[in-house]
Amino acid sequence: MASSTLPSNGRVVNIGTHSLALYTHGPEPSSSKDPVVLFISGVASDALNWQAVVRLLGPSLRSYTYDRSGYHNSESSPLAPSAENVALELSLLIEKAPIPNPLILVGHSWAGVLTHEYIALKGTDQIAGLVLVDANHETAPLVMDVNDPILWTVAAGVEPYSAWGVEAEHKLTQEEWDAFRAAETTEKFKLIERKEEFENYMPSFETLRKKELSKKQPLVGDKPVYVIGGTRSRDWSGLYKAGVAKGNGTEEQRRHVRELIETVDAKNEGLMKEFLKLSTKSELVFATESGHFVQMTQPEIVVDGVKWVLDNLPASS
Repeated sequence: MASSTLPSNGRVVNIGTHSLALYTHGPEPSSSKDPVVLFISGVASDALNWQAVVRLLGPSLRSYTYDRSGYHNSESSPLAPSAENVALELSLLIEKAPIPNPLILVGHSWAGVLTHEYIALKGTDQIAGLVLVDANHETAPLVMDVNDPILWTVAAGVEPYSAWGVEAEHKLTQEEWDAFRAAETTEKFKLIERKEEFENYMPSFETLRKKELSKKQPLVGDKPVYVIGGTRSRDWSGLYKAGVAKGNGTEEQRRHVRELIETVDAKNEGLMKEFLKLSTKSELVFATESGHFVQMTQPEIVVDGVKWVLDNLPASS
């Protein structure tokens, strides 16, 4: 989409090499000391998946969504979308916008890695707190394989948003859902999706582990961290059922996928518990009625997380 289609709350911010689209929601903060929310999307996602959360957050709080390089209304970057480069570009966006306020970073999926790379780059001075939405822990690929080839053999030709239940259960308006899906059909989207998901996603975990941030816990000190776990078995069961209905997979392959489904929630719970070490003040909840895209199907849980962070901010020194 051309930037002429920017909504009234959107603007393009030049970060030096190119421009990123930034969207402003909610009231002007009364001072630059008031915390604001910044939403960070997962792999192969633009700003649109946060719309239901933004709407529920409503008039109470200033928040920002943005399109990463190559998505929707943002220009493509000269840099490869490694997690380190994405964090660098995010830091430039915050600086150039500018957003001087303390930041409550709300991150989904790959943003678990991205927020850690941002902290590795910039430290925690501007961070007020974190809300992690079924986020990827740096050890996740060592524990579970979201790209398991047998899972995707059984799920071949299945429409994921439909199989995951997101299409039926999302809390976007019809207009927002249509815009979200339309953006993902463009050639522009497919190009950056390929670069992020298939070239830069998996290597980012090992790159982050080598930084050994886990040895610096609690990484954010006493700043509040709210961790939301999704129910991955819901998504995978949906893929499995839809794939079997198509006749996909041998009995052996299907049995393999059933075993994955039986163990994935316990594995994910273990990973979510690792995030609690980030702070001396952390909380873990599970979105039992959602798969991975909690922000689309149970946006109120994400809003609860933001409110919990606001209620648990350290007394200012």
